[in-house]
Amino acid sequence: MQDAFAHCESLVRAADKDRFLATLFAPAEHRGALHALYAFNVEVARVREVAREPLAGEIRLQWWRDALDGAGQGDVESNPVAAALLATIARYRLPRESLQALLDARRFDLYDQPMATLAELESYAMGASGGLIALAAHILGDRRSQGIALLAYHAGLAQAIAGLLKAFPAHAARGQLYLPLEVLERHRASEQDIGHGRATSELRAALADMRAEARRHLVDAKPLLAAAGSQVMPALLPLAVVAPTLARMERSDYDPFAPVELAPWRHPWLIWRASRRPDRILG
Repeated sequence: MQDAFAHCESLVRAADKDRFLATLFAPAEHRGALHALYAFNVEVARVREVAREPLAGEIRLQWWRDALDGAGQGDVESNPVAAALLATIARYRLPRESLQALLDARRFDLYDQPMATLAELESYAMGASGGLIALAAHILGDRRSQGIALLAYHAGLAQAIAGLLKAFPAHAARGQLYLPLEVLERHRASEQDIGHGRATSELRAALADMRAEARRHLVDAKPLLAAAGSQVMPALLPLAVVAPTLARMERSDYDPFAPVELAPWRHPWLIWRASRRPDRILG
């Protein structure tokens, strides 16, 4: 089991550096559980890339559903991420429905159907990001369902929207559209322009609308963050990069179809600064 948790730590360090850095500020006794949770997220988030075809992706997600339900076959115990996650669920009594919601959200990734509405995007973001924050907070010892749930909702939506906007070039290149159709229609932006890589003024307006949506959730999260217990801060530290990422997209040289990256040194610096000043987590 120790090897399973070590595997999770290595996986998160390689594939999810922001969350890995955040775990360094968590109490040592909880880091293994956070690594197991975040390793599970890594495995599920990359199902499309690994599986390539929707059916193969559905099979992988079903494997994880069965593992969470205790109905997995044979290789569940031999999978180090599954073994560490199941041990973490048992130790911390993690709500399995939140983990299942993450799997349900990631099913959308397997297909090239566009996101229809902002409400649909919010549901996806809550499953893929907000629920992960709430689970990490649960591990860290804050299980006040109402306060943490609302904070995780707003923080998770801000984080997910910023992440999807950052990934917009990659998604557009492979024909995926997370930018809700209702937002495109509101600004008279065209799916065809996205497919052909045309950064029209209408598309820019739709993307700006989504950045404003992310910022609204950051604003709504701030008073909830101030009321949250200090023990949950490591679950929220990855959000320290959200506002700077949005700001990078608001520069005059922003190209929606070019990768948006902060300088590599900024990620650890922003997370370190937020660990010293939690009021800076949300920008």
